[in-house]
Amino acid sequence: MSGTVLSPSVPASGPVPADGPEPPPVDLFAPVRARLVWIVVLAAAGAAATVVPLVAVVELARTLWPALGGQPVDTARVWWIVAIAAIALPLSFAAAWGSIMVGHLTDARLQSEVRTRMVDLLGRLPLGWFGSRSSGVVKKTVENDVSALHHLTGHAVHDLVVAIVVPVLSLVYLFATEWRMALACLVPLVLTVVLYGVMMAGSREQLVRYDESVERLNGATVEFVHGIAVVKSFGQGRGRHAGYQRETGRFLQFYRGWMNETSVMQTVIEVATAPVVVLVWLAAVGTWLTGDGTVAPVDILPALVLGLGLTAPLLQLGYTGQAMRTALQARDSVTRFLAQPAQSLPARPVAPRDSTAEFTGVSFAYEADREVLHDVTLTCRPGTVTALVGPSGSGKSTLARLLPRFHDVTEGGVSVGGADVREIAPSRLYAEIGFVLQDAHILRTTVRDNIRLARPGADDDAVERAARAARIHDRILRLPRGYDSVVGEDAHLSGGEEQRLTIARALITDAPILVLDEATAALDPDSEAAVQDAISALAVDRGLLVIAHRLHTITGADAVLVLDGGRIVERGTHEELLALRGRYRDLWERHERARSAGSPDTAGTDRDAR
Repeated sequence: MSGTVLSPSVPASGPVPADGPEPPPVDLFAPVRARLVWIVVLAAAGAAATVVPLVAVVELARTLWPALGGQPVDTARVWWIVAIAAIALPLSFAAAWGSIMVGHLTDARLQSEVRTRMVDLLGRLPLGWFGSRSSGVVKKTVENDVSALHHLTGHAVHDLVVAIVVPVLSLVYLFATEWRMALACLVPLVLTVVLYGVMMAGSREQLVRYDESVERLNGATVEFVHGIAVVKSFGQGRGRHAGYQRETGRFLQFYRGWMNETSVMQTVIEVATAPVVVLVWLAAVGTWLTGDGTVAPVDILPALVLGLGLTAPLLQLGYTGQAMRTALQARDSVTRFLAQPAQSLPARPVAPRDSTAEFTGVSFAYEADREVLHDVTLTCRPGTVTALVGPSGSGKSTLARLLPRFHDVTEGGVSVGGADVREIAPSRLYAEIGFVLQDAHILRTTVRDNIRLARPGADDDAVERAARAARIHDRILRLPRGYDSVVGEDAHLSGGEEQRLTIARALITDAPILVLDEATAALDPDSEAAVQDAISALAVDRGLLVIAHRLHTITGADAVLVLDGGRIVERGTHEELLALRGRYRDLWERHERARSAGSPDTAGTDRDAR
């Protein structure tokens, strides 16, 4: 191996803004706007056609009324009224069906478009975005909120149009026939609107609290399920279950109180606007008006027939009010999510001239007031091993993850082959860098496809070579179906074996730069030795950036960099750093004492939290 790496020889590109300008507001319904227009048109036509038979009944009665006094009846008019009613009735059903059908098809299209956009955005968001949000929040936005949009397109547009068209057309006809009875019909209509307004007062704040409660409950559920194995292994199952139950109890307490508040007012509304109550009210007003001769008895009939149906559409909106409010809240949540800026893509991608990785004056902060890396400079050249060591929280993993652009630097530059990583096309950057994380991420698919994930086009020979290099080939052959065994079904691997599988995945890319984030931390001594041999062989033509958990694994590194508090405090070879009798010497002696005692603890070099 070559000598100690002390400083970069190729300057990195200047800083490039991580985020572009403020993104424009997201028009969530743009892909389905034309379909929404059709929903409105069909719903309006259906609502109008629904009113026509009722008007026909009234007009038929008014036409036949003279017959009670022995006067002749306009037979032609009677048949015209019957014909119009006969045509309008099936039209109302057809239009309503069409509106609801188009609404549901629109909902399917919208959810497909939104989920596609969200998945695409999730792939381009910086890793720090996920670190600042619980999995419960992400799950609620991507799954629950998108599903909640169904009510807006599948039902709400149709119901809203009907709730407007039916009362308006009915009132126009009522005012045209007898305005005093029309005013009487307005009373239950206005009463319904006022009572619903009172009931909905403060509902937005309650919905925010509801969303927060659901997010906490989702987070508690995911945390409990994901950690159940660890929790039970330490005998803490009952205690952690109690914590989950507490969160469930808080949600139920909030929801029960909210529903108690609204259920009383909902009952008042249903009683006050019940058809029998409205009928009694209109009959009383009509009796009073006919009693003093102001209104003819036949002129009461339009209000008695049409007035009963004025509040029904509004009540339908009220019945689905909770779904409507939830859908509107979900729309806002999804819109905010889609408006978040993704990592910038280079307008004119630059190709790296070689595989030298450099960090020049790098500073980084997860949050504006919490900088975790300070003015870090280092170089990792092809054919060399550069090791990062230091206590937990010193910034080792954070620094390594800046290279494949899991985050963008706050100051300074990270470059590959002289090109800033922010100016390299993502596909080219990922082709240059292979990455093995602390925790093995294995998919529930075949062993072969797990290895091939990093290079989908790789043939079976390449998969096998990578597995041999990672010292996992023999173990795979002992599985029931070998490379075709499915992880989690007939392939049950230990933590160390899963880690070797991820190493094979990184090796199959044949990337010239390999970042090993404590890749051997989960391995037993035999497996560790085997993988170390493979890593040493790889270093012949690759640049290796290694985050060391076990210091004895990096004694042959070309350069060892000691991080403390986000700064490089020492650098040199293993022997040079021991001779300095500084921070590295202290870490090494503690590490050796821990090894001699047979403890897995490595004296402060345990895994970083990030």
